Amino acid sequence: MINSRNLSKVLIGLVLVLTGCKEFIEPSIDDKKVVLLAPSEGTETKEYAQVFWWEEVEDALSYRLQVVSPNFDHTVKLVLDTVVKNATKFKSTLDPGSYQWRVKAQNGSSSTAYTTASFTIYPTSITEQQVQLNTPVNNTVTNQSSITFKWSKLFGADSYRIQVDNSGNGFQDVSTLFLDKTTPNLEYSAVFDKDKTYQWRVQAFSGTTESKWSTIQNIIYDGTPPDVVLLSSPANNVSVTSPVTLKWTASAGAKKYILYVYKSDLSPYSATFPVTTTALTYSFSSSNIGEKVLWELRAIDDAGNTSVKGEMRSFTIQ
Repeated sequence: MINSRNLSKVLIGLVLVLTGCKEFIEPSIDDKKVVLLAPSEGTETKEYAQVFWWEEVEDALSYRLQVVSPNFDHTVKLVLDTVVKNATKFKSTLDPGSYQWRVKAQNGSSSTAYTTASFTIYPTSITEQQVQLNTPVNNTVTNQSSITFKWSKLFGADSYRIQVDNSGNGFQDVSTLFLDKTTPNLEYSAVFDKDKTYQWRVQAFSGTTESKWSTIQNIIYDGTPPDVVLLSSPANNVSVTSPVTLKWTASAGAKKYILYVYKSDLSPYSATFPVTTTALTYSFSSSNIGEKVLWELRAIDDAGNTSVKGEMRSFTIQ
């Protein structure tokens, strides 16, 4: 006979088993449904830039978004077919016309049915429209001095004006801009000359008529490597017992570190090395008494810059 205490243990065990199973067995989402939020069924708008938005589906790993014109029963044009991960929104700029869009949720072994909605975009003056910026995405951090700015085509536009400001004043003084160019293309390349935050925006033109400015996006250029990593312990050329904790001090600007551990002939100690870590310590183990081991580090910053290797130290397992 199961008493209340034993029953509680059984129930707790069952919960743990079911929870553990979910970690290893992917749940099916075949019977779930994607709920579309915007543009909703029957939407009529003069906005060329659309944000497709839907509700999150539990256990979904991605979503397939498709847009056609005029509809899926009589498709004349496939406008968009993309997989969206880690998000339930997707921005796109469309021409005036009639459209249908649909979304299905997916994981590695199952998917929902598509949910579909129709909407219409009416033509209007370019003055009411806004250019959509594509790449680099907002707040990108890069160590590449050469950058290509890209944006979406705006219906009716025949040229585009791109401005880039690195003054920190948000385009308040256009006489000091880093870049101010007009192009018929949907991209423009530039070369950064200083480690700074650059802001960029784009405006479209149809003859002498101009659109609204796009939103302002940031890109941070950092071409300077972080400081050399200073080793803390163990001291150089000492005898230690295993496991030994390797320690170093934080390098200014570093976000992670590459630890190199070598045998006495300077070959990698094992397939584990080099190892990348965000910590300032690493526990190293060896059962080879009398073995000499060498180690050194590099630092890596947000932009991907890597410091030079610093001091190389050694220790002997006793």
